Amino acid sequence: MDNTVLLNIAKTHGDPIYVYDANKIKFQYNRLTSAFKGVKKLKLNYAVKALSNISILKLMKTFGAGLDTVSIEEVKLGLAAGFDPKEIVFTPNGVSLEEIESAAKMGVMINIDNLSILEQFGSKHPNTPVCIRINPHVMAGGNANISVGHIDSKFGISIHQIPHILRIVENTNMTINGVHMHTGSDILDIDVFLYASEILFNTAKQFKNLDFIDFGSGFKVPYKAGDIETNIEEFGDKLTTRFKTFCKEYGKDLTLAFEPGKFLVSEAGYFLTKVNAIKQTTSTVFAQVNSGFNHLIRPMLYGSHHDIINISNTNGRERFYSVVGYICETDTFANNRRINEINEGDILAFKNAGAYCFSMASNYNSRYRPAEILWYNNKAHVIRARETFEDIIKLQKNIDF
Repeated sequence: MDNTVLLNIAKTHGDPIYVYDANKIKFQYNRLTSAFKGVKKLKLNYAVKALSNISILKLMKTFGAGLDTVSIEEVKLGLAAGFDPKEIVFTPNGVSLEEIESAAKMGVMINIDNLSILEQFGSKHPNTPVCIRINPHVMAGGNANISVGHIDSKFGISIHQIPHILRIVENTNMTINGVHMHTGSDILDIDVFLYASEILFNTAKQFKNLDFIDFGSGFKVPYKAGDIETNIEEFGDKLTTRFKTFCKEYGKDLTLAFEPGKFLVSEAGYFLTKVNAIKQTTSTVFAQVNSGFNHLIRPMLYGSHHDIINISNTNGRERFYSVVGYICETDTFANNRRINEINEGDILAFKNAGAYCFSMASNYNSRYRPAEILWYNNKAHVIRARETFEDIIKLQKNIDF
């Protein structure tokens, strides 16, 4: 998005504020579908956890996407956004049998990654189709903090436990309609992912009446100039060829499913916040902003990099700044980063703020969560109002002592 547009949004709607570019989201969606144009049946189920605003879900629906959900609340959001239950996959981890049963009653597709829950659900509901999440014990991502395919991961059923799965399926006479894996985010090596895919193909051969194979997602997007990203086009060519061969061997055209989240919305997002103060110590110049990890925790939680642009002074000379927040703890967004000269009152734009940013926001320090804007058809649409003090206290009970 143009810096002038972003600056006008900040001036009009205040800060801190999240802004999402609908055109970029659509571009990413089309890029992924084009990469797999050779597949007869392709389904992209948007990972709601990345950015769960109901307007974003409705936008995804216009593209033809389904939804990948991880909580009963996300299922309800999807239904409220107008999705058919059959377009929603419920892929929880560590939830109760009762929550899975509640989702099943709503008619959504169920994905189970626990032997105990699989047996309990199959025994009680043998006629409800179930997808099985496999842990291939392959780490295709570049960040150990966001990889979920390693052997000690809490996600998925180990490939070494396939005999147990088959025993449960036989004993309960339940229907398995899909197999699924997710190795984690920031996939760097396509060949490693393809190796994991072979494990999933071998697993799929064990089940005779599948409708789909879900390969998860985790495609890496660039976070700075020259950054490595997943070569979606090359990956699409290679996996399409292998998938078509498998379907021929299987004797049926299955649906190839993905659950992209970050890939679709990360680069579309911008986080805008004002500079409250410039503070110089003996060794550092701090740009202290009107925000903190209550709004954007990823740099502190994962060490993630977000380019920071001074959109109030795009032509200023570069200086080194440490950008920090107003939370009463260490909340450093960037250390000694080269940014165009910053003055108090300037607006900074954090890039790649579409995925796992607002969705991880909180009211820590009793601060308000920011507003959200969708830039759609060259207009700024408010898709979440800024919180107020009344929002902070409305669920609290004021006891008289």
